[in-house]
Order: sequence, then C-alpha cells, then structure tokens
Amino acid sequence: MNILRNVLMAAALFMVPAASASDQGAIYHGEMSWYCIECNGGTHTASGETLNDWAMTAAHKSLPLGTKVRVTNLENDRSVVVTINDRGPYIDGRIIDVTKGVAHKLDFVVDGVVDVKVEVL
Repeated sequence: MNILRNVLMAAALFMVPAASASDQGAIYHGEMSWYCIECNGGTHTASGETLNDWAMTAAHKSLPLGTKVRVTNLENDRSVVVTINDRGPYIDGRIIDVTKGVAHKLDFVVDGVVDVKVEVL
C-alpha cells in the first residue's frame, strides 16, 4: 500500500504547475533557516517525498509544490536553485526553510538563520 501511495504522490507532483503565472518572476526578501530529518519531526515532506537532508529542496508556505526558486544568501551572495517540496516555515519573519545540504552550499549551517532573497523561476 505504501508503494502505491508513493507512486500516486509522485505522479501528483508532476501534475502541479511549477508556478502560477502570477508567481513567476516574483522576488521575496526575509529570513531563511535550514531543517533536517531530526528537526522536521518526520521523514516525509508535504509532497510525499522522503525528506533528504542533502537534496536541493525547500519548504515554503504557499508556492506550489514543484516550484523552482533561486535562494540567495544576502550575507555572502551565494545562491542555489531549489525545488519546493514541503510546507513551512512557521516562525514569523522566515520565508523559506532549506535542507541542511542547501545550508552547506550557502554557508550558513553555523548561523542557522540568514537574510535571503527568493526568486521564483
């Protein structure tokens, strides 16, 4: 039964538009934090995917699952493209949570929270 559930959730991801026309090109500023399996309270994302601490994925409150965004750490100007596959963050001021792997690439694992620019692709 779990296999069928996973297949259906994966298929649903491909049916979701990457971003609505009104989202494309949007730019947001706020705080970015990172999360991991131990921090998440579970091993699955809102999309049904297994949470992978090293995947280039992120959680956002409202962008459609499957949306690609460029996140830029404004403290060092490093950026990476990630896919929205989860919901959150739920802390005021934070606009996106990324995996620990993304945090490593953007060099803010130790800081934990940084100012970010999020560009919807």
